[in-house]
Amino acid sequence: MAGTREAHGTAPAASGPRAPMRARVRRNVEAHLGSTDVAHIIYGAIIGLALVEALAKHPPPSGAVAATLFGSAVAVGLAEAYSELVAADARTHRPADRRRLRHVARESSAVVFGAGFPAAFFVLAAVGVIAAATAFTLAKWTGLGLIVGYGFLGARLSGSSIPLALAKAAAVGAIGGIVILLKALLH
Repeated sequence: MAGTREAHGTAPAASGPRAPMRARVRRNVEAHLGSTDVAHIIYGAIIGLALVEALAKHPPPSGAVAATLFGSAVAVGLAEAYSELVAADARTHRPADRRRLRHVARESSAVVFGAGFPAAFFVLAAVGVIAAATAFTLAKWTGLGLIVGYGFLGARLSGSSIPLALAKAAAVGAIGGIVILLKALLH
């Protein structure tokens, strides 16, 4: 818990029956944000956002969009895993062992999650729960929200004030915003 408000004694004291759960959730969130998964999820989310924008121009049926997003996410994850394994083999002059394979699989699965998450909205559209246009809207804005949210939380955990964390989140969110803005300007 180094670097957390609890470790430095600045966090408010937990009270009530929900306090242990709140502390456990906070520890899990901080552990996740301190992992390499975050970078890979953000990378995947940017890819997913770009794919959603590209598919929105001439949208195929929702099931096809879901399959395209999921298939592309898996392809990017496999490319990530392959490139990491080749680079590690070359760097270490040793073949991959089980530990390295597990590490690379975890990192690439985070990319697959980030890039493939928008597919869930199109599955809902394909079965008639939501409209296809709603799926595109949700996919775009939740992707952007994820990118901005991670930017804000990462900045806060690094000690940034709320105004500075908001500025950092806006800067990282500009990446996703540019993708959406370019699409809007070109159509």
